[in-house]
Amino acid sequence: MTEDAPPLIPDQRREKLLKHLRRDGVLSVQQITQLFGVSHMTVRRDIAELERQGLVFTVPGGVRIASQVRSEPSHQAKTQVEQPQKEAMASRAASLVEDGMTLYLDAGTTLLAVVPHLVHHERLTVVSNDFSTVDRLMTEAPHLEIIHVGGQVEAANRSTVGRLAAATLRHLALDMAFISTSSWDLLRGVTTPSDAKVEVKRAALDSSRSAVLVAGSSKFGTFGKYRVAPLADFDAIITDSALTEAAAEGVRDSGPELHLSGPA
Repeated sequence: MTEDAPPLIPDQRREKLLKHLRRDGVLSVQQITQLFGVSHMTVRRDIAELERQGLVFTVPGGVRIASQVRSEPSHQAKTQVEQPQKEAMASRAASLVEDGMTLYLDAGTTLLAVVPHLVHHERLTVVSNDFSTVDRLMTEAPHLEIIHVGGQVEAANRSTVGRLAAATLRHLALDMAFISTSSWDLLRGVTTPSDAKVEVKRAALDSSRSAVLVAGSSKFGTFGKYRVAPLADFDAIITDSALTEAAAEGVRDSGPELHLSGPA
């Protein structure tokens, strides 16, 4: 800004910040203070407000616009990252389970970590499209009723997808569906880069009395090409405690009950 330019009101400044982020993708706090000639505190307030609206997402030292996920990591790659966070989220998810339920565990390493917490339950029916989850259930909890939904095999993620898997889910009456995702945000909800996964996740949501999204904060603020469901379609969301307070406020405003699980 030039010295004789009139100061911008907050809404004008935030709109200009969004314009710069759409062009550059990410900006540091220092860059923004120089760009608008305002204090660090003002920049932090602007970022917090935009993040609460789901328009931007903080990164260390700065802020970024939502980024697109074009492919998902393999099952093997997923097992190597964020294990403490996954264990904490899995424990919180399992605390919602009661004896006698029929529940769905979506594919993914976080929901795979729920299995050890189910061993003490009785009269559970556990449904999944994940081969690793079903294999672990057969080993650790053979007293439970286990249903694999079948369908088209996606070898890299050790799961099944597509119309046949969805058809099985539509024949079931689920008490609770735990849904995983590689990408989620306030504006687009749950998305995926794989169209074959949409029908399965949607069928699980439609067949369940209660739906819970279980997704790490590192995946928040990203989106895939295909929409699965808005956040308002979920009764609860479980993520890790690294989610910023501004983002958490926005998620709560969208409707679901939010559970933040440590460690950060």
